[in-house]
Amino acid sequence: MKNKFDKFFKISERGSNFKVEIIAGLTTFFAMAYIIFVNPDQVAAGGAGGWLAASGADAAIMGKIWNAVYVASILVAAIGTLLYAFYAKLPYAQACGLGLNSFFCTTFVAGAYFSGKDIVQGYQEGLTIILLSGILFLTLSVTGAREYIAKSLPECLKKAISAGIGLFIAFIGFQNVDLIQDNQYTLVQLFDFHGAIENSPSFLDTMRGYTTAEFSSPAMAAVLIAFIGLLLIAILEKFRVKGSVIISIGASTVLYYILTWTVPSFDMNKIGQSFVDFGEIGIFGAFKGFGTLGTLGVVNIIVLVITFCLVDMFDTIGTLYGTAAQADMLDENGDPIDVDKAMACDSIATVTGAVLGTSTCTTFVESAAGVGAGGRSGFASLVTSVCFLLCLFLSPLAAIVPSCATAPALIYVGVLMLKGFAKIDMSDISNAVPAFLTVVMMPLTYSISNGIAIGAMSYVLIKACTGKYTKKDIVVTIIAVLFAVRFVMVTM
Repeated sequence: MKNKFDKFFKISERGSNFKVEIIAGLTTFFAMAYIIFVNPDQVAAGGAGGWLAASGADAAIMGKIWNAVYVASILVAAIGTLLYAFYAKLPYAQACGLGLNSFFCTTFVAGAYFSGKDIVQGYQEGLTIILLSGILFLTLSVTGAREYIAKSLPECLKKAISAGIGLFIAFIGFQNVDLIQDNQYTLVQLFDFHGAIENSPSFLDTMRGYTTAEFSSPAMAAVLIAFIGLLLIAILEKFRVKGSVIISIGASTVLYYILTWTVPSFDMNKIGQSFVDFGEIGIFGAFKGFGTLGTLGVVNIIVLVITFCLVDMFDTIGTLYGTAAQADMLDENGDPIDVDKAMACDSIATVTGAVLGTSTCTTFVESAAGVGAGGRSGFASLVTSVCFLLCLFLSPLAAIVPSCATAPALIYVGVLMLKGFAKIDMSDISNAVPAFLTVVMMPLTYSISNGIAIGAMSYVLIKACTGKYTKKDIVVTIIAVLFAVRFVMVTM
């Protein structure tokens, strides 16, 4: 049986083994487990206690949407990742995309609230738009158009995507642990260590009765633990210790509860109600939305469908190129192996997510954490999907691991993926500038697709103005024009 699994998933063929794949699958899950709670928060504006829940009735509705999206988020992550496991046989995971879920909320859920429409109706109309964009996405995948588009990207952009995603992932890791914070003047700043120390009770105060949790700043403890976790990964990797990332996550989790003097809490009471709301308004809600979709207007519907499809497509293309480069799973042309199957998995998952009741599902950039831990086959994805399914009934367990424990994994992956930038020919300025813009715009705009868009537009303009434009640049030109239209017509 073990040999059959090995052969089916191509584990040995890709230079891996079952132990490494299991560790990689767990690493990916813990790196992206936050989406279980973040996605319903984003789609349902925080739920019953969120910013849209102005009254008792509204709070109840937003709570129902939150519950429905919570269940749908887990199911689509499990199904989408299983597609990668058994069809594409690649070590990637899927879940609802960040950014797109916020756009979904402001456009459909909040949009319905502020226009006086029924909020559930707005939510279900949004699901219909996601379903249509997923069908368009699937059509592009089945016909091979999406694979052709991906492979037609200029070489400098392909290589820059990996490095840009690396910076983006690291930035997410720094933000998750508040090592990088908001600043009203400079937009971002380093964690205020001095302020955290000044605001913590003194040693004498502690002796007078303050608890250890009050004495030690939890925020500062989290930052320090994240830094220690990153150093631990680096040291273990230097000594070639297998499973360095998952070891760091485990050690950092234990250290967090010791330093903050807290105990993980479990609330199992809300699980049953989540399934009730999921069945009532979530699943098949996309089909209910067809009845009132016409109120949005034909032009608006077309723009929204294309926007969701475009952003999802290039988020996935970027993630595939970045993680495949990190895993050394590129073909002789520098394209991800089985890229057609990977894209089919993504488009099917988006359609599935819409039917279940949640926003666009996409290949998650945190998959690179599992790849960094050694994952090379679909067996790692199988492990990740099983973990998601368990969260349907054991969701509080996923909340045990704090952000400061998974942040080091994301930052470390950022370090690894920056290697791709060294392969870009920076002596040719017509390649160097688009590559640079692709890299920096991903973390600065908090979007993989924005980085690709700005890189593509700059590439076309520079090539055209310098007389270097060729027939092979037609596809990237179409991409640039589509993104330019999106930037003008849609605010995200």
